[in-house]
Amino acid sequence: MSGVAIHSLPTGAGDARRLAALLGLPLQEIAVHHFPDGEMRVTVGPAASTTIIFGSLDRPNDKLLAILFAAEALRRTGAGRLVLVAPYLCYMRQDAAFRAGEAISQKAVGRLIAGTVDRVITVDAHLHRTPDIRTVFPGIEAENLSAMAVIAVTLRKTGLDPATVVIGPDAESRPWVSDLASRLGLAHTVAQKIRRGDRAVDIGFTEAGLIARRPVLLVDDIVSSGGTLIACAKALIAAGATTIDAVITHALFASEIATAFAEAGIRSVRSTSSVPHPTNAIPLDDILAAALRREINGRSFPEKIP
Repeated sequence: MSGVAIHSLPTGAGDARRLAALLGLPLQEIAVHHFPDGEMRVTVGPAASTTIIFGSLDRPNDKLLAILFAAEALRRTGAGRLVLVAPYLCYMRQDAAFRAGEAISQKAVGRLIAGTVDRVITVDAHLHRTPDIRTVFPGIEAENLSAMAVIAVTLRKTGLDPATVVIGPDAESRPWVSDLASRLGLAHTVAQKIRRGDRAVDIGFTEAGLIARRPVLLVDDIVSSGGTLIACAKALIAAGATTIDAVITHALFASEIATAFAEAGIRSVRSTSSVPHPTNAIPLDDILAAALRREINGRSFPEKIP
C-alpha cells in the first residue's frame, strides 16, 4: 500500500473536494450512520499509507467520535500515518479550571486526538493562554495556521478605504489584528472587554479619537453567540465610526443573528471557510494545501501569499 488520500467527514465534503482537487489526491467520504439509540456506525473507504482525515470540529461531540472510529478502521486496514485537518478546532478555550471542579477540556481533547492521529493542522485555534499548540497534542506534530494572509488578499481584492481602522474586540485579539493591519497598511487598536456571561459583555475604547469619523474593520477569531460583536459595534458607533464591516475566522453563530448585526450597525460580515456558513467569503484552500504538500512530496513548501 502506498500514496496519500483524503477521507472527509460528511459535513466537510465540499471543502475537502476542493482541497483534494488542488492537491491531486483521491477523496473518500466517511459514512456516518446513527442508530435510533444515538450510537453511530462509521464506515471508511480504502486506506492509503498516509490518510488525511478532513473535518471541521464545530458542533464537535459526534464528530470527535466519528474521527475516533474512522481512525480505528483506517489503521486496521493499512494506514500507517493519519493527519487530521480540522480548520476549526473545538474545546480549545477551556485551557484552565476557572472554578473548582471544572474540567480542562483542552487537555482532555488534546490527549484524545494525540492518541488517535500523527499530525494535526488547524487554523487560528483559540489558544489565548497556550503559547504553542504542540503542548496541546503531546507526542505528535501540530500546526496552528494563521488566516490573516488570505484574509488580507481577499480584502485587497475587494478594496478598502485607506482611512479604515482595524479593530479587535479585546486585548487577546491584538496579535492577529496587528498582523492584518500591517499587511493592509492600516491603523489598528483593540477594545477593552469585560465579560459578564456567555452572552453579555461590556466594551470600551481607550483610543476613541482614532475611531471618530473613520470606517472600521472589526476582526475576531470566533463568533458564536454574536454578543461581543454586537457590543463592539454599538461602542464603535458611539465613538463616531462611519461604517463597520466585520471579518471573522470561525463563524459559529446562527444565521438569524445577521439581523441583530445589521441593527447594531454592522454593514457586512465575512468569514473564512473554516466552518460552512452563509457568510463564507474567504477560502482557506491555499494555506491548507501548502501545509499538506510535504505529506505528498516528502518535504515542506510554505505558502507565500503577498
